[in-house]
Order: sequence, then C-alpha cells, then structure tokens
Amino acid sequence: MTLEAVLAALHLLAILTLVVFLTSEAALCRSEWMNAAVVKRLARLDLIYGIAAVVLLATGLARLYLGVKGLSWYVSQPLFHIKITLFVLMGLISIKPTLTFRRWLKVLNSTGALPGEAEVRSTRRWVMVQSHILPVVAVIAVFWARGW
Repeated sequence: MTLEAVLAALHLLAILTLVVFLTSEAALCRSEWMNAAVVKRLARLDLIYGIAAVVLLATGLARLYLGVKGLSWYVSQPLFHIKITLFVLMGLISIKPTLTFRRWLKVLNSTGALPGEAEVRSTRRWVMVQSHILPVVAVIAVFWARGW
C-alpha cells in the first residue's frame, strides 16, 4: 500500500506541476507582453511543462504496472482510454508551441528579434487548446474515481 500511495502522490504532483506551467505559458504568451525576457521564460516554462508531462506519464505507467489494481483493471475501464487519448492529444498539440518557443529563443539569441503579433496569437491559441483539454481530463478522473 505504501508504493501505491507514493505513486499516487507523485502522479498528483506531476499533474499539479503540469497545470501550473501550462497556465503560466498561457498567461505569458501574449503579444502585448512579448519581450526578450518573456521569450526566454516561455522556453523555460515549456521545458518544465514537458518534464512534468514525462513524469506524469512515467508515474501513470508505474501505477499501471506496479499498482494494486493492475494492468487488466485499468485497460478494462472505458474512462481510462478516454483519459489516455486526451493526454496523447495534448501531447501532440504541445509539439507546435514547443517548437515555436525554441525557434523564438534561437532567433532572439542570434538576431535579437521578437516574434510577430500574429505568430504569438497563433501559438497562444495552441496553448489555450491544451489548457481547455486538461480540465476535461480532470473531470473524467473524478467520474472514474466514483465508479463510472
């Protein structure tokens, strides 16, 4: 039971970290606030967001294979498959902002140029889509925990 509690706690910590850093990206990715410090901060926030996502996946897999309920229980749950699908979808959506933040940082470091307003708006839209999928995953988790 201690292993189960530790895995659950680490999983929750990764979820909360993911929420904090995705929210920070959404808050900062605005054309009216864009400056060199924000570009650097967005790249750093996105790196931490990515690490949190990897930790979330790793702790989820650990719960799947090492947890008390076991693999067969999880894969027999329809809401589990919906959660995983949404998590993968978020991961795929996050590729564009990640590549964009890295490119902005590279351009900033080489030429000092900041991204244009249209590109910032487009990138923010991708971040916001992720930000709106995440609460759906949380709601599914709540229903799943109550036996749906």
